Amino acid sequence: MDDKMKKLKRIGVLTSGGDAPGMNAAIRSVVRYGVYHNLEVIGILRGYAGLINGNLRPLDHRSVSGIINRGGTILETARCDEFLTEEGQRKAVETLKRNRIDALVVIGGDGTYRGAIQLWDKWHIPCVGVPATIDNDLNGTDITIGADTAINTALEATDKIRDTATSMERVFVIEVMGRDSGFIAIHVALASGAEEVLVPELSHNLEDMCRDIVEGSRRGKNSWIIIVAEGAARADKVAEKITEMTGLETRVAVLGHIQRGGNPTAQDRILAARLGAAAVDLILNGEFGKAVGIKDGEINVVDLHDAVKGKGAVVEPFYQLTRILT
Repeated sequence: MDDKMKKLKRIGVLTSGGDAPGMNAAIRSVVRYGVYHNLEVIGILRGYAGLINGNLRPLDHRSVSGIINRGGTILETARCDEFLTEEGQRKAVETLKRNRIDALVVIGGDGTYRGAIQLWDKWHIPCVGVPATIDNDLNGTDITIGADTAINTALEATDKIRDTATSMERVFVIEVMGRDSGFIAIHVALASGAEEVLVPELSHNLEDMCRDIVEGSRRGKNSWIIIVAEGAARADKVAEKITEMTGLETRVAVLGHIQRGGNPTAQDRILAARLGAAAVDLILNGEFGKAVGIKDGEINVVDLHDAVKGKGAVVEPFYQLTRILT
């Protein structure tokens, strides 16, 4: 162990921004892997707001027992406008120094990473990022913690709505999360056998869609599932257009924040375990201003600046396959 590694004694961990299933599993991994390597781990409550206000508590092996299967985050999370200011950042840095925290693991999405960039670039606070967001919109990783669970949660709801749509001969427009990304929508559409999907990345023509519905109805088809990413269109307006042009009874189901909660899938738990440990390894090796991820099944490390450049969801081939299979 070199001199830089010997000086490391205490690390902090926080979750910030929107919660994602698997955050608890990531916290557990950071804590237990850190303790294994003789590090003290301090949990920071309510993200950057807690860092500003000094809301800290020690975490040990036992304090993270029984959380691997729980949704949400035991550290809680919050959005913090004060941290966007220089004074807010100064308070956060003072908290870290006052509590002798040598490095920080941040678990979250784009906004969380941007906060870490400020701490590292401007204040020279060693930071490492762990990607946890249902939108899967961070660069440097094939999948983010929480994305798989969100898809499966939305899929389960869609399958149940399909039962009702078929039984009552109706069109259902199902809105899923995704202001800027169609990742959840396109995967749920393909997995559920949806008849149509609207995503922000692709233009759509409601008139053409309605004509397809009319033609299908003429051939005897009696139900449809339309998946809409929240950033692509308003589900209620899509439903109104369908009813207006087809005369068919149309219902709207907005899944909303149900997609953020629930027990994480096995994939998200395993991903969180691997990435939490990888983040601690970076700290032990003195590699800061980085984010961990997974690429082709292997741990991948990128600069935080590169991680927030984002990645476009791969929607075109999924969309074409969805259309063909319907």
